[in-house]
Amino acid sequence: MYHARTIPTEVATLKLKKGFRQLVDEAKARITTIGLDEAHTRHARGDVVFVDLRDVRELEREGMIPGAFHCPRGMLEFWIDPESPYHKDIFASGKEFVFYCNGAWRSALATDVAQQMGLAPVVEMEGGFTAWKNAGFPVAARPGKKAGS
Repeated sequence: MYHARTIPTEVATLKLKKGFRQLVDEAKARITTIGLDEAHTRHARGDVVFVDLRDVRELEREGMIPGAFHCPRGMLEFWIDPESPYHKDIFASGKEFVFYCNGAWRSALATDVAQQMGLAPVVEMEGGFTAWKNAGFPVAARPGKKAGS
């Protein structure tokens, strides 16, 4: 027999000091956001790295911007920091970084954190991957994905 789980009252009425919307709005006030046309122009340059912050399942399902570097949002701080055992050399390349996610919430938070850490220059792309795809800009399969899977 199935018994419905009751959510404790203290959880259901949890009052946060800041919700995600406020955190995103505050981050967006501190970072630079570039429009899709500007992002598309920068995509053709060799001194710019597009960083896809989405979950691997999103990349497999929807594809990604061609040539983008995949950095799961949960690993960003560890991959940026040269003192971290997880550091990725691409973040020490001296190139410009354009961060994006699906809809520009995660990328706003990530861009803000990266700036606080000292990564520069770093911007976020307005509208995220959804806007890029809807604009008809190029989309590629996730590298390493096997055909038919």
